[in-house]
This record gives sequence, C-alpha cells and structure tokens, in this order.
Amino acid sequence: MEVDDGAELCFPQLNTSCRKPTLPRSEAVFLNTLLSSISLLTVALNLLVIISVSHFRQLHTPTNILLLSLAVSDFLMGLLLMPVEILRKTSCWFLGDLMCSLFKYVAYIIPSVSVGDMVLISVDRYVAICDPLHYTTRITERRVKLCVCLCWFCSVFYCSLFVKDDLTQPERYYSCYGECVIVVDRITEAVNLVLTFIVPVTVIIVLYMRVFVVAVSQARAMRSHITAVTLQRSVTLTTKKSELKAARTLGVLVVVFLICFCPYYCVSLADDSLLNTSSGTFVIYLFSLNSCLNPVIYAMFYPWFRKSVKVIVTLQILQPGSCEANIL
Repeated sequence: MEVDDGAELCFPQLNTSCRKPTLPRSEAVFLNTLLSSISLLTVALNLLVIISVSHFRQLHTPTNILLLSLAVSDFLMGLLLMPVEILRKTSCWFLGDLMCSLFKYVAYIIPSVSVGDMVLISVDRYVAICDPLHYTTRITERRVKLCVCLCWFCSVFYCSLFVKDDLTQPERYYSCYGECVIVVDRITEAVNLVLTFIVPVTVIIVLYMRVFVVAVSQARAMRSHITAVTLQRSVTLTTKKSELKAARTLGVLVVVFLICFCPYYCVSLADDSLLNTSSGTFVIYLFSLNSCLNPVIYAMFYPWFRKSVKVIVTLQILQPGSCEANIL
C-alpha cells in the first residue's frame, strides 16, 4: 500500500520497519465497515446454505452436494480470507511471517476449490441436460462425494507446491517488517494461471455452450408438444422443465463466477505485483465478493433455499423430525 515519507513506522524500534498506511481516518473507517459487513454477510449466508443442504434429507442430491462444497469454500473465504485481507490492506501486519505464509496457502486453496466445484457443477448440468436417461446412473451421490473429496485433496496438495518455499523461508520476499505481500515467480504464476483458471474456465464454457444448445432445442420440443395429454408425457415435460430451470440457475452462478474471477486472473497475468498495490485492491475485493453473491443467487432462484432459511431462522429446525420436512 502506498504511503508517504511522513508516515509512522509499524515497529518504531526497528530500522527495517515498514511505514504505517496513511489512509484518511474517515476512508479507513468506511472501508473497514463495508468490508467487514460483506465478510459477516458472506459467513451468515453460506452457513445457511451449509445447514440447509446438510440437515434436510430432501436436499441430499448430487447437485446440492456440489453446492454444499462451494458453500463451504465460500464460508471459509468470508471467515478467514476476507478479515485477514482487510487487515493486510488497511494496517500493518502484526501476525508474523509464518501466519502470512499460511494466509497465502489458504488464499490459494479456497479459489482452487471454488474453480473445481464450478467444473463439477458444469459436468453435472451437462450430463443432466445432454444425457438425461443415464443421469441417475452416472451421477450418484457416492460418486459426487468422491469427486468433491478429490477436489479438496488435490487443491490442498497442489497449492502446497506453490507455498512450500514460503513456509520454510517466510521472510525471503519481504523488504521490511510489518508487511505481508504475495510474490510468486513468473513461471510458477503462469503454470498456476493455466491449471487453475484457463483450463477449467475453458471446460466450463465449452460444457455450458453445449448445454445451452441442447436446452434451446429441448425448450422448442416442449413447446411443440405442450398439448400432449398423456400422463407419461406430462411427467417427462415436467422433469425436463425442472432440469432446464436448474441449468439456467447454475448458468447464472457460473457467469457471476467468471465476472468476479476474470479481473483477478487478468491482473495476475499482466503483473502479479499489482495485487499488492492500491490498484489491485478492487479486483481482490471483487474476487472475494463472489462468495457473498452465490447464496444470494440461491435465494433468488431456489424456492427450497428460501423455505429452508425460514425453517432455520424460526428455529423449527430444532424440532424432532425436522430433517424430514417437505422443503421442495
């Protein structure tokens, strides 16, 4: 963060101390209040999603398990990353070099998991729309849970390769005491950009383009057969409408994800050091805001989420047998 020469030192007793940020008091208070509110809202909304999908038996579906994994990563974003990022950007870093390295480790893991969840959600919708007859046999709860566990494990292992030097030599990139900067060499950053953004986003876009084409053709087919009166045809049409609606909702989720994530990775590609300046602050906060927007999208498009929130807030969830409640 940019500071002037008259700024006070973070550690006055050290000649190598960084200078304190010189944000105007009113601006600092506003920024801290706004970002803290977003952090609390992110934690609260995603906690509601976690409780809803975990508690109500009707919501134990493959698609909702993927949403649960995404909600867990978003919850951790609001609980861990956002508050620490506020501290890192608006004040001196007093938590030490090791905590800074751990923060960077978690800061790599959570976005990596979110991207992996988005890919799995896209695959889920692709199979549901493009191969509906085999959806129930190919996409089972057990397989989805296994994929989610693999996603988290691979993210933890993969990201450890990027921060292993930071964990063993946490002070090597710091120019002064009292700062926590994210510095990655260009080759490592390029590899990370390809593996955690370009390839997954390409897969997501290709799958959803295919889903969109099939969804449009199915919608036309349903309109042309809307006058069918047989029970079997009615059930089939209802099922197709439900799947198409889910695809549209999750499509919105993916679009918002891309809007929030693309600026961050574009800045990283252009010059990774920009993320440690005031010019990179906006893209970092936009990147984090996605975790707050996801449950808002659920509330807008999923009636089951609104019903489950009502049951949770009114404490009906504490009643015996509430897990069997009709939420759908």
